[in-house]
Amino acid sequence: MKVSAVFKFRSPEIRALHLTWIAFFITFYVWFNMAPLASSMLKSVDWLTPDDLKLFAICNVALTIPARIIVGMALDRFGPRRVFSVLMVSMSVPALAFAFGNSLTQLLVARLVLSSIGASFVVGIHMTALWFKPKDIGFAEGFYAGWGNFGSAVAAMTLPTIALGLYGGPDGWRWAIAQSAIVMAAYGVYYWFAITDGPDAQSHRRPRKSAAMEVSSWADMVKLIIWTIPLVGVLAILVWRIQYMGYLSITGAVAAYLAIVAIVIYQIVQILRVNLPILRKGVPEDDKYSFNSVVALNSTYFANFGAELAVVSMLPMFFEATWGLNAATAGLIAASFAFVNLVARPMGGMVSDRMGNRRFVMLCYMFGISVGFLLMALLDSSWPLMLAIAVTIATSIFVQGAEGATFGIIPSIKRRITGQISGMAGAYGNVGAVVYLTLYTFVTPSQFFYIIATGAFISWLICLVWLKEPESAFDDEYYVSSVDRAIEARAMQGTSP
Repeated sequence: MKVSAVFKFRSPEIRALHLTWIAFFITFYVWFNMAPLASSMLKSVDWLTPDDLKLFAICNVALTIPARIIVGMALDRFGPRRVFSVLMVSMSVPALAFAFGNSLTQLLVARLVLSSIGASFVVGIHMTALWFKPKDIGFAEGFYAGWGNFGSAVAAMTLPTIALGLYGGPDGWRWAIAQSAIVMAAYGVYYWFAITDGPDAQSHRRPRKSAAMEVSSWADMVKLIIWTIPLVGVLAILVWRIQYMGYLSITGAVAAYLAIVAIVIYQIVQILRVNLPILRKGVPEDDKYSFNSVVALNSTYFANFGAELAVVSMLPMFFEATWGLNAATAGLIAASFAFVNLVARPMGGMVSDRMGNRRFVMLCYMFGISVGFLLMALLDSSWPLMLAIAVTIATSIFVQGAEGATFGIIPSIKRRITGQISGMAGAYGNVGAVVYLTLYTFVTPSQFFYIIATGAFISWLICLVWLKEPESAFDDEYYVSSVDRAIEARAMQGTSP
């Protein structure tokens, strides 16, 4: 697939790609609509404090992790068209509640619920996989993710102007946030009618069960359980941070910890309920897949997207303190790390498509991330500023290229559970962000970059040992097993899969 193909708007798959990245763009615009308006909020609401906004920032990512898992399951059952539309319309409600919140509790709860919108990423990943062939999926997924992710940057650039210039007054920030919510809801309704789940009815293949991911062996089931625990367990770190900030009592924290344990136990029970009957019956040879590859890609997204979310949170302060820059200049330089998304993610997917070996491309990118952050760990005021910027941009290219390469592989691992694999890998990106940002509170910026470099190198080792080149990764059609055909036959007969 050539870059020029994205301008062929009459092509059904290109039209679907544009409709979907715009949906993702809007959801990320809404997800990150608070930070650019933080100063306006503090000026207009006298009962809000900077510490309250820090708490809201934590809440803004709290439910993204479990939401990505739940949405991944819903995708395989209901299809991305329905899930994306419902997500956009339903999440406009907490966005509006936040816009017109008149108490700390209302703002906190609204922001917590709204954090689920971060699951939108995996919806579009699945939709794009339904429309594009294996040989083109890398570039398509990279283009979708890169341009959709840009919604957060556009929110930062436009929302203050909308609040102050278009609406003005002390409540301008409220109307700016409300406007973004209304636009999202309207597009959600439009998306329902504007697109289908792939070019034909056979594109969306349902799994036998959507309550948990299917595996191919007893050992893989154990690995699935082990890798499922951190997805919810990491929320304990957020509970600890909220309690540490004084916003949660010890009793409330204990209740939250017990709820986390209960959810983990529930997920383990669901894994057993789904997979024990399948494994006892025996998995046909042509339906088996390597869960080790899923583990490897979980680690890559932890190390690349987790690093991106963490680094963009501290990079402005790092440049400002190290080179004595003003806040505006430091912020503009730091923004280059995110702006590279527009090119680096599609390029990562395209390289994955054209090299003819997706595993090799993944290994190269992860090794490049490790080297890049090692160099960033060496940055100090003795380095020329332009050279420091060049190292930062080069590292960003590897980070976001690796993100594109990750989702260039996922659709080819196991077609009918693409939503669940995408949800799990995507959630691990947020797990990485929570872990890295928590560690950042205890170390210096230089030590922080060393930690991220180490994480990337560990992921490289995991990929070297466990990541396999997926079957049919460059074919015209995705691999279809005997179980896929049986599920499709039952569905056509109107029986349960």
